[in-house]
Amino acid sequence: MAGNPRNGRAYRRLCDWLRAQRLPCWLCGHNIAYEVRGPEAGKHPLAFTLDHETPLSKGGDLLDPANARAAHRRCNSARGNRTSVKQPRASRRW
Repeated sequence: MAGNPRNGRAYRRLCDWLRAQRLPCWLCGHNIAYEVRGPEAGKHPLAFTLDHETPLSKGGDLLDPANARAAHRRCNSARGNRTSVKQPRASRRW
């Protein structure tokens, strides 16, 4: 029986490739705390996670770079498997 594909070399390589780009969160637009790694990253809400634009439960490909996006752990969890992305509210400060 095969293990979890998120523990595989191809998935880790995709995460490393996306992390190296140091992009902001695609959901909220704020900077991601890329320096948080290891066990503490699993609990830090601003840590990097790989999010899939098309959720895996809706037919998205786990290893497709075109489907991979950088996101905060908090934003990724809040989005769940919805396909729509809530746009940040525009500031009314002029």
